[in-house]
Amino acid sequence: MDVAAFFKSEFAEHRDVTARTEAALGNAFAGLLAACVTSIKGGGKIMLFGNGGSAADAQHLATELTIRYKKNRAAIAAIALTTDTSTLTAAGNDLGFDEIFARQIEALGKKGDVVIAISTSGKSPNVIKALQKAKAMGLVTAALSGRDGGGLVGLAGHLLVVPSDTTARIQEMHITLGQMLCGALEIELGLA
Repeated sequence: MDVAAFFKSEFAEHRDVTARTEAALGNAFAGLLAACVTSIKGGGKIMLFGNGGSAADAQHLATELTIRYKKNRAAIAAIALTTDTSTLTAAGNDLGFDEIFARQIEALGKKGDVVIAISTSGKSPNVIKALQKAKAMGLVTAALSGRDGGGLVGLAGHLLVVPSDTTARIQEMHITLGQMLCGALEIELGLA
């Protein structure tokens, strides 16, 4: 393998996806930000979830909101539905893996809350079922996805689809968009 060529190729693809994401998602990002601001100002919360690397992103972003992003400030109500091992394993065992997020939304969600699904393919049954549950309960639905958005199209009221088919590049844009959301929320809520 030509390591130098590989290194340059990865950065070239990253720059290309970054540019296409910037060009495609400005309005969708603004819509998601406005929904989150409305929710938090109204006493709601943001619930994030996903599988694998997306689960890690959900946890990372929930922490940025509840603790701090750039400055010490009041907490922003957020929770990652990927971190309670007892709930995840009980739901998986008793109800099936497809229900692990939907059951938590049923228990914790209230009208005005924003749920943000994170899925590179948009095809994960547990993510789709969670958005279906949230939508049925009247929660604000949102998703970060890639490729063509998969089954999240029509379920997520705020859908940010990264224009790429490469999982790594989609994940890179998800964490970038997520951290931008954290920063913008601090500013919009007057906390920065």
